[in-house]
Formats: sequence, C-alpha cells, structure tokens
Amino acid sequence: MRQIRLIGLAIVVALAVAATTGQAFAQAERFEVSGIKAVRPTLVNTIAALQAGDVARAKAAFEAYDSAWNGIEVYVNTRSKAMYELLEHDFQPRITKALDSANPNLELLVADVRAMLAKFDETVALIAAMAPLNSFYDEVARLRIVRAHLREVAPALKVGNFAKARKSFQNFDDNWDSIEDLVKARNADSYVAIEKNMIAIEKALMPDTPDVAQVTAMVNEVMRLYNDALAAVVKDARARP
Repeated sequence: MRQIRLIGLAIVVALAVAATTGQAFAQAERFEVSGIKAVRPTLVNTIAALQAGDVARAKAAFEAYDSAWNGIEVYVNTRSKAMYELLEHDFQPRITKALDSANPNLELLVADVRAMLAKFDETVALIAAMAPLNSFYDEVARLRIVRAHLREVAPALKVGNFAKARKSFQNFDDNWDSIEDLVKARNADSYVAIEKNMIAIEKALMPDTPDVAQVTAMVNEVMRLYNDALAAVVKDARARP
C-alpha cells in the first residue's frame, strides 16, 4: 500500500510540474506573437457585424483592424513579404472598397474576410515557429502600436467626428507612458516638445467645435517628432541580425 501511495504521489507531482511548465510556457509567449494575435479580434468582429447585416459596425471593426495592423505590420513585413503583400495590398484594399460601396454584397464580403482571417492565422503560426528577431523590433512595434491611436486623430477631425478625435487622442495619451522613455532616449528635445504639444492638443480638443486646422497642425507636429524617434529605432533594428 505504501508503494502504491508513493506512486500516486509521484504521479500527482509530475502532473503539477507539467501544468506549471505549461503555464510558464504560455506566459512566456514573446511580444511579437502576442502582439500580432491581439489584432485578430478585429477581423472576427468584422465578420460578426457583416453576418448581422450591420455594415456600419463592420466598417468600424475593419477600421480598427487597419489601425491595429499598422502597429504590428513591421513583424509580418520582415518575416514574410508574400504574406505581407497578400494581407496589406490584396485583402485589405479590396475589403475596404467593398465596405465603402453603396450596396455591398454581404455574402461575398463575409467569405473574403474569412479568407483573410485564415491567412492571418496562417501568418501567426508561421511567425510563432520562427526564432525571435532582435529586441529593437519589439521597440519598433511598441512605438507603432501607440502611434496608431495618434494616426486616427487627423482623419477624424477632417470629417468632423470630434468624439472619435478626442477618444483616439486620449488613447494615445493613455499609452504614451509605456513608450515615452524610448522617445526620450533618442532625442530629449523631441520628447519635451511632444509633451508640451500633447498638453496643448488636449486643451484645443475641449471645445464642442475645435479649430480643426489648429489641432491638425499640432497633431502633425507631434507625429513628425514621434516619427523621427521611430525611424532611429527602425534603423537600429535593421542594422542587427
């Protein structure tokens, strides 16, 4: 009986170790993979909206895909030019055009977005099996992910969607802390200028009807300074194996 108990205890311990190891492995998923996977729900949401016949919601979901994709596309473009071209220059413009049409064919659209999702999942699996890129690529992606919110502001202002402009800028502001050190390390003067302009933009967006030209100019200046820092990190990423 004692031997049976010992065997049972050993099995329990082995299972516990296996479970802990599995959890640790899952938690250790690198940012490249988790970052790309985080974009997937936007395509799922697009399909769900189309199936419900809600074209406006589908357009919003696919716009969210475009914004999120801009953050992580550097990984895909670096890993597989073929997959990047397929997703970026084949599926995306075709689906966007169909969503913008006066009377889109929902059945065909659902099929197209599903096909895009399948290729997206194929891309994730392909990249997950590869060795990690150098750490600068993660810095590039983090900077681009945060920048994606800022990129939404000017287009929203242009069409008079001030609520979206405020929300997008707030999202940028909320996530700025996560990458500000990367910007500061590249150019301290740019960092200070961005911080100053962010305060000014927040105030300029407060009126019910903001001065579109003024806010757009300030946003474009922050974008310019931000892109300078991003370009420096991209250069470092491409210079290393």
